[in-house]
Amino acid sequence: MTAADATRARKCWRTLEPYHGFIYFAPEATEEYAALGVKGRTGYFLSRSAAMGRVSAATVVATFYNFNPSLVLHAMDGVPEGIDVPDVLAARHRAVDRVLRDRLGDAVTSSEMTRAADLAEQATAGLLERCVGRPLAAAHAALPVPEDDHLRVWWAITALREYRGDGHLVALVDAELSGLEALVVHAASGDVGADVLKATRAWPDTEWALAVDGLVARGLLDADGSFTDAGRDLRQQIEDRTDRLAAPAWSHLTDDEGAELRELVRPWSRAVFAGMSAG
Repeated sequence: MTAADATRARKCWRTLEPYHGFIYFAPEATEEYAALGVKGRTGYFLSRSAAMGRVSAATVVATFYNFNPSLVLHAMDGVPEGIDVPDVLAARHRAVDRVLRDRLGDAVTSSEMTRAADLAEQATAGLLERCVGRPLAAAHAALPVPEDDHLRVWWAITALREYRGDGHLVALVDAELSGLEALVVHAASGDVGADVLKATRAWPDTEWALAVDGLVARGLLDADGSFTDAGRDLRQQIEDRTDRLAAPAWSHLTDDEGAELRELVRPWSRAVFAGMSAG
């Protein structure tokens, strides 16, 4: 895998990610899950893991990695008795459809959307066979391909981003970072504030501080939580390895096709978050 392949994987992820990620913040998703009796954070964990079937809370802890296990256990305890996983997946797709039709308007039936869907689905050719060791990616890649173009784009981007995410966990495990330590390192990079990461992943200040102390002892952070040179190098190594591990998912697109897909999806990625809180 060349450096150019890894660069293409990173560029595609950065541009296309919002077209998937809005589902975690959309009020339409909350409404659809509530109609099934699924409330609060349970909706996130159940809907994202549903592609794997009705799995245990321990499986969700393992595959989602950086959330406080107590949050996951509490959320999965909130799954209504007898809920049908296909109904959860259908609710998720209804929410996706509602958001995209509302935010993108006529673009959902445009020739540009059809071209984007064709390119995105082309990128997933043979993806399932390449998902050994990547449980979330395999589960999502195995779901039926939707008929509508705007949903085909979402389905493909979802499978591709979960492929990248599973590889990212491999890089974190190899770097000997726990889920919490991975968040502390993420905060040190400045990409997302520590307060946001603590709140969204439900880590208390005391446990966060202990993780900082452990990384200081390893020479990766200074006492104020900022990177040492070694910590900065490790973070870059993790990102580089994630890009390399993600690259095979994009091997069915040329550089020009990848650039075309990014150009098509970029305005839609911006539009879907309009008026939506991602905090």
